[in-house]
Amino acid sequence: MSGRGRSYRYVGPVELKVVVRPGDGGRRIGSAADFGGWIVEQSAAELAEPFTFVVGMDGVLRLAPRRSEHVACAGGDTVLSAGEISFVREADRWTVSEVSNQSTGYCPDVSSWAEVARALDAVELQRPSGFTHEVVFRRCPDCQEHNIVREDDFVCVFCGSDLPAAWNVDPTV
Repeated sequence: MSGRGRSYRYVGPVELKVVVRPGDGGRRIGSAADFGGWIVEQSAAELAEPFTFVVGMDGVLRLAPRRSEHVACAGGDTVLSAGEISFVREADRWTVSEVSNQSTGYCPDVSSWAEVARALDAVELQRPSGFTHEVVFRRCPDCQEHNIVREDDFVCVFCGSDLPAAWNVDPTV
């Protein structure tokens, strides 16, 4: 861990991680200038959809097209958060219109918002006060499957067992 929040290892399908090569990864966005250079390269069609994002262990935002895998955006590395993010132009500046922790490869806890907020603040982007769509991930202690908890129903969709209240997706943490 980096002295920041909890870190998240990739827990998704192995076949997606093995194709990630050194130098792969989303565009590193460490400043307002980085974001300004990146956003002008995006087409109207790309801007109409959310982008894949991760916050690396260095606390820096990385962005990739929506259909990119989070593990590829992260270059195969451990992250502080991951999800999807959308931007909208308001007056003369870009703002974050939507942001979620939806990443079935990393399954970050909703508490990872603090890392996302820090990364967005470093880039000087206006942002919401939290994830606009929170995804609650849990690993079933009985069948070990990863679940998305919906409507506070902490029951495994695979085997019917109760799911824990606290985040537990990565068994090595």
